[in-house]
Amino acid sequence: MDTKEILKKVRKIEIKTKRLSNDIFGGEYHSSFKGRGMTFSEVRQYQFGDDVRAIDWNVTARYNEPYIKVFEEERELTMMLMVDVSGSESFGTATQFKKDTVTEIAATLAFSATQNNDKVGLILFTDAIELYIPPKKGKSHVLRIIRELIEFKPKSKKTNIAAALKFLSSVIKKSAIVFILSDFMDDDYEKTVKIAAKKHDLTGIRVYDKHDEEIPNLGMVHMQDSETGAIQLVNTSSKTTRRNYKANALRLSDYYINTFKRGGAGTISTRVDESYVKKLLGYFKYKGK
Repeated sequence: MDTKEILKKVRKIEIKTKRLSNDIFGGEYHSSFKGRGMTFSEVRQYQFGDDVRAIDWNVTARYNEPYIKVFEEERELTMMLMVDVSGSESFGTATQFKKDTVTEIAATLAFSATQNNDKVGLILFTDAIELYIPPKKGKSHVLRIIRELIEFKPKSKKTNIAAALKFLSSVIKKSAIVFILSDFMDDDYEKTVKIAAKKHDLTGIRVYDKHDEEIPNLGMVHMQDSETGAIQLVNTSSKTTRRNYKANALRLSDYYINTFKRGGAGTISTRVDESYVKKLLGYFKYKGK
């Protein structure tokens, strides 16, 4: 993909996801993720309906008419996007690859954060940390993140969620809003989820394809593992083979949901042919209650 094509794709994603963050997610995001507290902003004249407890008696005595203190939310929040770029993300049998949906969701979240003047950082991971972009504010920074999500070529194809969470803990010392975007085809990360969720507002976003969970009956087929590269002849007409395939997929899905739930973290699951907009909006509204 040449530079012109990359920029065109970045622009296309920007137009689609920025509109979503402006029209839908901006307000829901703000109410879902609270700032550090209220800080003094200004003093203004008392208006009918104002809380009398906010009256500034010193200023009121000076001007001989009531004035109140105005406070505003002190946000200065940091969002970290942890994105799985392993081999299994380059898979899709419906409308698009999993990594394309992940990129759109990450862009929507980043623009929502920017709209609320929050910092955004990025961690791209496989079984190693492929790229780390420290948190920063601004549209140009978000566009850089989107560009990396589109064009980055990882060195590894494997996945290690636990290692990614350990890296997060080592670089982000203060509490942050953290989204992990992955198909979660991994296990043995329960301990690191618990540690991360104690410190951060953690949410897992599972993006998957329908054929991650069910294999169609296509007879004898050569299948390649997208993370190990191993090729194997599989009899997809075998009910046992299809049943075992589904059982393993459900095991990983259940492990993801139960691990995050036990750790006190949130979860979202969306298939590539479903509306992630509805899933995100429903989650934000639930968190904002």
